[in-house]
Amino acid sequence: MSQAKGDRRERELVNELDEAGFAVMRAPASGSATERELPDVLAGDGEQFYAIEAKSSSGDPIYLTGEEVEALTFFARNFGAKPRIGVRFDREDWYFFHPGDLYVTDGGNYRVKKETALAEGTDFPEFTGQSEKVTLEEVGDDDRNGPDEEIVRVLNAVEQGVMDVDEAAGLLE
Repeated sequence: MSQAKGDRRERELVNELDEAGFAVMRAPASGSATERELPDVLAGDGEQFYAIEAKSSSGDPIYLTGEEVEALTFFARNFGAKPRIGVRFDREDWYFFHPGDLYVTDGGNYRVKKETALAEGTDFPEFTGQSEKVTLEEVGDDDRNGPDEEIVRVLNAVEQGVMDVDEAAGLLE
């Protein structure tokens, strides 16, 4: 993907968040012209504050380096925001993930496949509080065996150091 296309996608995300009522800004020169690692987008609505690393692709999958994810998590924690990876595949909407929910490759990088984004990602209306996703599993039989998958993902994120205990407690309330 070209830098121009990436910049265009970041501006698109900023405009969509603005239209959804968020105070939002695109970090100038994120990822290049500064020694500080900055997220691509900062957004908040007075209740939720996000530091977002935005990635887009015409193909599949999207990869992020371990350093990108670590820098995002570090910045978000120090800034008081929630770290999120925003992904957009051509002809699809934006989907969002907490870094702890992403697949980690053997080399320590992170990967999001298109089918994973569509099936498991938080879509834009849910991310901005306009709707809440309900899965077939939630509607179906609640007599599941084994641990709650959401609790396991949150605990794994805390163990990996990509989510702090306070954020985990907030998600599990």
